Amino acid sequence: MNERLEYIKVSPAAVLDAGCGPGDDLPALRARFPEAPVFGVDLSGAMLARAGRREVEQTTWRRWLPASLGRALGQRGPRVAQADFAALPFPGGAFDLIWSNLALHWHSRPDTVFPEWQRVLRVNGLLMFSTLGPDTLRELRAACADAEAALGIAPPAARVIDFVDMHDLGDMLVESGFEIPVMDQEVLTVTYKSADSLLADVRRWGAYPFERTAPRHAMRRFRAALGDALDARRREDGTIALTFEVIYGHAWKAVPRTTAEGHGIVRIEDIGRGRPKNR
Repeated sequence: MNERLEYIKVSPAAVLDAGCGPGDDLPALRARFPEAPVFGVDLSGAMLARAGRREVEQTTWRRWLPASLGRALGQRGPRVAQADFAALPFPGGAFDLIWSNLALHWHSRPDTVFPEWQRVLRVNGLLMFSTLGPDTLRELRAACADAEAALGIAPPAARVIDFVDMHDLGDMLVESGFEIPVMDQEVLTVTYKSADSLLADVRRWGAYPFERTAPRHAMRRFRAALGDALDARRREDGTIALTFEVIYGHAWKAVPRTTAEGHGIVRIEDIGRGRPKNR
């Protein structure tokens, strides 16, 4: 994500990191835009607490700098708030840049998130985000199906989080009032030496919700069958592969065509265009 920002020339007056988590990207955003206040938003209070502690550790030494130098180094630092993506505690047009790195897939309704991000962006403001696509964890989905078949049980509504397709995300952007959306993807493969280490990672990410609601005895049986199904997928080198489809997108907030009341907006310079010329 940071590399992609290098190719886009923006000078934001205010930046929002939507889904900042423990604050991994906040220092880089502050360093890139030292004159802009950088805000971080996340639904998890625990994540925001980690982000706050990190900020204190990284900026305490700046209190001894001259004021002008401190400002040049981004002394103001990030500010964090706990909030839902789809209900941000900011007024309309508060930011010139919204940044969201591998966070959008945690929201169950991305179609409600994009309109809210569009609301808090200024006209011609930039949205940059990354998220996970539907090929993510495909090996785990297949192993779950094999485990269910081996046990003769019907699958629940979802054992693994469903991820939205890149083209659907692009359509949502346009429908939400963004223009010139650019979408692309890359596929990454992570390998594990054991099924236990793979499942431990997936549980930590929260992408494997089945265990939260399953009865304990059913969970033990299914976990054992799932481990066998994953072991059956070992590659020649003995590792178990897990796929991640990473989707990247950016788009600009379009000039509105209607007012908040639904009235059409016509630019003065457009008045008279299209009329037949006098002969």
